[in-house]
Amino acid sequence: HSLESGQAVSPDQVIVANGCSGALELALTALLDPDTVLLVPQPGFPLYQVIAKSHGATVVHYRLMSDRNWQIDFEHLQTLLTKHSGKVRGIVVNNPSNPTGAVYSQEHLEEIVCFCEENRLPIVADEIYGNLVFGENAVFDSIARVSSGRVPVIVASGLGKQYLLPGWRVGWIVFFDSHEKALREVEAGAKRLAQVVLGASHLAQSAVAPILVPQGRDRQVLAEWKTDLQTKLSRQSHVLCDALSQCDGLTVISPQGAMYAMVKVNLNKMDGLIKDDLSFTQSLLKEENVFVLPGGAFGANSDCFVRVVYCATEETLLEAANRISSFVSRHQIR
Repeated sequence: HSLESGQAVSPDQVIVANGCSGALELALTALLDPDTVLLVPQPGFPLYQVIAKSHGATVVHYRLMSDRNWQIDFEHLQTLLTKHSGKVRGIVVNNPSNPTGAVYSQEHLEEIVCFCEENRLPIVADEIYGNLVFGENAVFDSIARVSSGRVPVIVASGLGKQYLLPGWRVGWIVFFDSHEKALREVEAGAKRLAQVVLGASHLAQSAVAPILVPQGRDRQVLAEWKTDLQTKLSRQSHVLCDALSQCDGLTVISPQGAMYAMVKVNLNKMDGLIKDDLSFTQSLLKEENVFVLPGGAFGANSDCFVRVVYCATEETLLEAANRISSFVSRHQIR
């Protein structure tokens, strides 16, 4: 993790957990109290809300701007901080993003850090997709490195997504405290909690070091595998997104990382059967046997979005795109 984040990391800063989801639960459980507020992205992964609400905390969604590659709307964020003054415990930043596939530039990460520093706002950074980035200008940069002690940051990550090992359930959180040691009690609480919950198996943990810090020929083999994976994901995303972009009534927001993309459905061009994202996904599954998730599952309620995944073969993705295109054409207003 030290190599990937660009920050020196000692063993005392790290807690190994049962997958990244388990790591996030440790972090948020230690950070939140009943009636406190957690800021989460909209659209964003629903697990943050589930964990926070299970501890009596309130989740408030801050907007990501689809017309700016899903960057944070700081004006909206400031409004939320003012409204919930004194109650906000932290903000979740997911980069690369599920469900949007966005990858934040170093400049935008610096803007986030400056905003959080000014507002004394701790960051919970979900970086499970890490180096799964592609595209012309997409480079993963950990927000902990950008912060460099100015803002307290808790980084959650794991092996599941970047190394395609979801069933291994090996994740971790790393505490990058501020110069003022604002996370001292939160870190201590997370460590106490980690002693009473089920962690990652020792067998799976034994693979962490060889994977993160390969030696000898393994270093070259793993580097080539990573490059091949990024190339394959890039090609598959282009195959699916380019095909869907040809559909009148759909707008694809091109991803730069992770495994997902968001597609906007123009309801003004659709017939009466397609009223929202849920009716779109249900009808698509029924008529074409193609499954996509409604944007509402990720909190995208202001417009009609659906999330697509491009992990399948190019042949399968093209077939799926053709079926979606046929579906959209069939339900367009003539």
